[in-house]
Amino acid sequence: MKSLGELEEALGLGPGTLRPAGADSGKVPVATVRRLVDGGARRGKLVLVTAMTPTRHGEGKTVTAIGLADGMAAEGHGATLCLRQPSLGPVFGIKGGATGGGRATVEPSVRINLGFTGDFHAVADASNLLCALVENHRYHGNPLGLRRDREFLPRALDVEDRALRRVTTGGGLDPKLPAAPGSFVITAASEVMAILALARDYPDLKARLGRILVGLREDGTAVRASALRAEGALTAILRDALEPNVTQTAEGTPAIVHAGPFGNVAHGTASRLAIELGLATSEYCLVEAGFSTELGAEKFVDIVTPELGVGVDAGVLVVTLRALRVQGGASDSASARPDTAATERGCANLEQHLDNLATLGIAAVVALNRFPGDSPEEIAAVRAFCRSRGAEVVESRAFENGGAGAVDLARAVRAVAALGRRSRPLLPPGAGPAEQLRAIVTRLYGGAGIAASAAAEEELAEMVRLGESQGPVCVAKTPLSLSHDPNLLGRPRGFVAPVKRYTRWAGAGFTVAYLGPVTTMPGLPAHPSSERIDVEADGTIVGLL
Repeated sequence: MKSLGELEEALGLGPGTLRPAGADSGKVPVATVRRLVDGGARRGKLVLVTAMTPTRHGEGKTVTAIGLADGMAAEGHGATLCLRQPSLGPVFGIKGGATGGGRATVEPSVRINLGFTGDFHAVADASNLLCALVENHRYHGNPLGLRRDREFLPRALDVEDRALRRVTTGGGLDPKLPAAPGSFVITAASEVMAILALARDYPDLKARLGRILVGLREDGTAVRASALRAEGALTAILRDALEPNVTQTAEGTPAIVHAGPFGNVAHGTASRLAIELGLATSEYCLVEAGFSTELGAEKFVDIVTPELGVGVDAGVLVVTLRALRVQGGASDSASARPDTAATERGCANLEQHLDNLATLGIAAVVALNRFPGDSPEEIAAVRAFCRSRGAEVVESRAFENGGAGAVDLARAVRAVAALGRRSRPLLPPGAGPAEQLRAIVTRLYGGAGIAASAAAEEELAEMVRLGESQGPVCVAKTPLSLSHDPNLLGRPRGFVAPVKRYTRWAGAGFTVAYLGPVTTMPGLPAHPSSERIDVEADGTIVGLL
């Protein structure tokens, strides 16, 4: 493991630049990032790591990204990895930690998985302070005339607790606190998290926080957080959280682990500042995007790259035989066993993801993340299919061999990045939310169109009336299917995606469109990962996967 000084040297930062957050991690001042980026520092190649439709267990996208960074470093190429911070919900729930596995991890993995530098706590505190300020305003006479019939601001909590999806606030002994409906979202699904991930500096962070819609007046006009003079205090809470966290892989490759918007509700990538820092200090900046191409990759190209002002130079499409088997009709339990027929059927799903990357202008390599039970026959079938599509397949054994198991993948990615191709947004600027959503559904999901509920139509009309229909659409949907329905496997065609509702995240600058039922406060499984976590007598934390 590298010391802070060695990490500074690897990134070309001056001695003492990193503010220590442990012996092997540190925070980078926002002013340092802006000086590097705005001062015309070199720009590295931007590599996006995405995936085919995953199973509930995940397909090793983070492991592959870590191994790829280590593989590039092993051959003497400067690489920086940009990952999201893990949410405690999945850590204690079904998936466990999000710092890789085997010999491809970011360290200190236990501390990163259990809160790291406290950024998530700050996001939850800022979200909940804003809710408290709204209620306090109402309590003290409500001079802004905030209506009580609409909830604009959910509270945030970073553990999965399904009992808090819908709550009733107030209704106690104080007549000035009437009962009102409320809700909680997991911290990673909050607007404040999305704002943190997109802000370029402190003035931008404060301006975005001030734009958050907190309610409507009786006359239907919008009330924003700035009307409560809330943005200063919120920015103060998030002051340290905005600084990117620099740490490293187990092999000492620099990694920036910062921010954590969910990929099935928000835009699902590490912070803008993290990516800008990676591009300014490395030959290759590797960014992992949440879930698959129609979610993480689309949102990265349509929401994040316009903010960055750069395009993606190369893509990595992570594929597993387990996911192909599931998309080919194998049950969850059977998906761990070889099934060449199911694998071949599942290649239809892979085909859509290859088409999606081409539609987004991303030249990509298929990374076959190897599992112990994978059969030669299945691997041959995947290679033959990809060859027929003109796609290169490279096996990744990063889990078992670390960077050495991803050297071939690193070489293939460098070759693609050298082609000079750049990603492009799906539509030009200026398209309305419904037009954007229809294009996403028909061109990337394989659907025939969209059908908005009456409530969604009313919400969209209200956004237009409030002047809040500009900017990109961020789709909230299941990650388990290309469609809105987790039961539609493979490459579904001809479906009509139901738009249940629209929500305007004015501070983040985009409109969230909900397709089908989407849970923003997940629940724990029957046997959550928390059951395996313990602390030994010497203080060592064990059982955190």
